[in-house]
Amino acid sequence: MRTFRIAMVQMNSTVGDLDGNVRLITAWLREAKKAKADLVAFPELAITGYPPEDLLLKPRFIADNRRALQEVVRHCRGIAAVVGYVSQSDGVDPKPARSSVVQAGLHELYNAAAVIADQKLITTYCKWYLPNYGVFDESRYFHPGRRLPLIRVRGVVVGVNICEDIWLPEGPTGFQAAAGAEVIVNINASPFHLGKSRVREQMLATRAREHGVVLTYTNAVGAQDELVFDGNSVILDHQGEVISRGKAFEEDLIVADLNMEAVARARRTGRKKILPKRIAAAVELCAAPLPSVRNAGSRVVGAVAATVDPLEEVYRALTLGVRDYVKKNGFTRAVIGLSGGVDSALTAVLAVDALGSENVWGLFMPSLYTSQDSHDDVAELGARLAISVHTIPITELFNTYRRELAATFEGRAPDTTEENLQARIRGNLLMAFSNKFGHLVLTTGNKSEMSVGYATLYGDMAGGFAVIKDVPKTMVYDLARLRNFRGTTPVIPKRTLDRPPTAELRPNQKDEDSLPPYEILDPILQAYVEEDRSLDEIIEAGFDRATVARVMTMVDGSEYKRRQAPIGIKITHRALGKDRRMPITNGYRNS
Repeated sequence: MRTFRIAMVQMNSTVGDLDGNVRLITAWLREAKKAKADLVAFPELAITGYPPEDLLLKPRFIADNRRALQEVVRHCRGIAAVVGYVSQSDGVDPKPARSSVVQAGLHELYNAAAVIADQKLITTYCKWYLPNYGVFDESRYFHPGRRLPLIRVRGVVVGVNICEDIWLPEGPTGFQAAAGAEVIVNINASPFHLGKSRVREQMLATRAREHGVVLTYTNAVGAQDELVFDGNSVILDHQGEVISRGKAFEEDLIVADLNMEAVARARRTGRKKILPKRIAAAVELCAAPLPSVRNAGSRVVGAVAATVDPLEEVYRALTLGVRDYVKKNGFTRAVIGLSGGVDSALTAVLAVDALGSENVWGLFMPSLYTSQDSHDDVAELGARLAISVHTIPITELFNTYRRELAATFEGRAPDTTEENLQARIRGNLLMAFSNKFGHLVLTTGNKSEMSVGYATLYGDMAGGFAVIKDVPKTMVYDLARLRNFRGTTPVIPKRTLDRPPTAELRPNQKDEDSLPPYEILDPILQAYVEEDRSLDEIIEAGFDRATVARVMTMVDGSEYKRRQAPIGIKITHRALGKDRRMPITNGYRNS
């Protein structure tokens, strides 16, 4: 039986760490060679990390990335590899129009895949379709490629393309298959959001079936600022069936033998597609010669990692996001303001799972409004997590502020000003801990609060990384309960989950004094923030007009706060950040 042994590496690059990324690539190359792979694929922009953003405007960075590629070529002995990097030419003349942000004198840039065989750079494929929506800005930096190189490796014709190229039914995959490709190697840096891995795999199965090719999808893993890459690399046969699947949220080497005879038989009986002349002119077949040693011994059947429950996916994404943000930015420990509430409890648990209990500090800052339940729940949480919890009461500091402001505020009743003073005192203390000990402050605000502005600038919003910024309040409870099911003892106290949420900034305060119940608020926010639905559309879904109008007004009026908030981990289809870029000064009101 004619077989082809493919390997995929889902690796955790760090943006800008070219030397470190090359070390990772060469280490994984050694593992692929041990597995006797004919070809190994690495993720999109594996050398630079994804997304490199305005590093791409630095000519030296581009030159260093090309030198890094040469180092990878040098290590690629006896094997073929596909490696993502930044190219300065796709070999087409005349050149396409220049990008508006590319500096004068800098050659056109391409999101590229280098095809290497036995220490030789054989060819380069440049990404055709450049996403420019959501978190993506590729049209800002790159030009679209227009060549279709095919590579013959050990008698198998391989087409290479990149991420977005595979999503379009009339994209490069179909052209490459029509030109003779039997295997498509698609390399990716595809960010996670809830439900995406399932949609992605369904799309890939469709592409494999409609074009009659084996399809390999290599995805990055790890976190970069607010983005998390989930891995879940997959190989599908020409009928769309999964041959192998990589692990979720972990680095992994996926190896499988492909049955090329089955592909050839299906091709002989299938209807041959005719390439348009302009596409046929872009096709070129390149040989990727390798040493004559062939794979011997038993056939390698790729492992198929189990799919992960959606809520568990979110938990793993958040944990990975915290771990990589802290470590890649040179921190060791994190500090969290603990309140006795579910948001700070979940944030602390995620931090412990990501960094270890020895690297997480809690800071409890009770005021005259803090209940005994909160005192007890913070102590219990700290004990169950085995973290160090420091207590600094803020009542005297709060009284000092009020005394100093009394003359100025004379005749004015207490309001949110006094509530916000407490939050800002706590923010100051957290940042003092950060300055003195070098710990990163993890903020604890959730998506529901951040959407409607139920947060205090320079108070509970003060910090370096907003772990649950994209997690709706109702999901916060779901994640907390999910985590409590692990192990023999729940880590989050039951009362924390059962009592009504409160900021405890005034006597007998409850969140529902200021907001609709979260069971009502969160669906409205999903419709307005994530789906861009209008007032009438949301009302038609069964919500009260006055409530919807109020929520929309709160969302629109809080953009200035969100713009000043720390970045947080994206887990929904549309996060508060790069995904949703609303003007602060904005006269348009949907409500």
